[in-house]
Amino acid sequence: MMNRRTMIAGAVAAAGALALPVRAETKSKTIPARNVVLVHGLFADGSCWSDVIGRLQASGLNVTSVQNPLTTLEEAVSSVRCVLARTEGPTVLAGHSFAGTILSEVGDAENVSALVYIAARAPDAGEDYTALGKRFAVAPATAGIIFDGDEGRLSENAFLHDFAGDVPSGRARILYATQQPFRRALTQARTTKAAWRTKPTYYAVSDEDRTINPDLQRFLAKRMDAHVVSLRASHLSLISRAPEVADLIELAARGS
Repeated sequence: MMNRRTMIAGAVAAAGALALPVRAETKSKTIPARNVVLVHGLFADGSCWSDVIGRLQASGLNVTSVQNPLTTLEEAVSSVRCVLARTEGPTVLAGHSFAGTILSEVGDAENVSALVYIAARAPDAGEDYTALGKRFAVAPATAGIIFDGDEGRLSENAFLHDFAGDVPSGRARILYATQQPFRRALTQARTTKAAWRTKPTYYAVSDEDRTINPDLQRFLAKRMDAHVVSLRASHLSLISRAPEVADLIELAARGS
């Protein structure tokens, strides 16, 4: 029969195990890829990848930036699947911010060789990501989301200071002017898959992010057992730290 000390020790051990991130399943082997498909997140469009695209093309990679409709998860997923279906050969799939949700859902496609998350969400299958996020301090940008009926966008102050804080002011204002609104239902949808469990995964954490808590990013990256790089950057590291983001994607493309 267990004594009181043994029972307490067992309870503590069990609680600790529940607190640990879920380990990823056995991942497929990394292989070289010549294609890269990029997916943007909220408050942006496909052009936000421009600085990364030029660097990847200069390295000889075939690059496509998807125009994410930001309407429903089903439509967003469909837009990426269409691009993957017409892309021949091993392909690195990279997503920024909310696009990480899309990567989790479609990243199991046969021709996807690796997943690259840039300051991105990375939900597990069926997970309530909003509930997960509440385990961490709320990022300042959240207070700056404005809804016009069913469409959401960032206020100018939140966009310039919390979303694009380290992007030169002139560039940030242009990005603000071209931000694409998103539908409320998009952020409430849950994935049915978690492709990061079986695909080689890379993650770029933005250490100065005011849109997705950096501690949440680190948690997600650890849970995925990802290759991690930490960037001293705002949420828009794909612009402010484009060389490092491109380097990480190239690393995934080399199968390293």
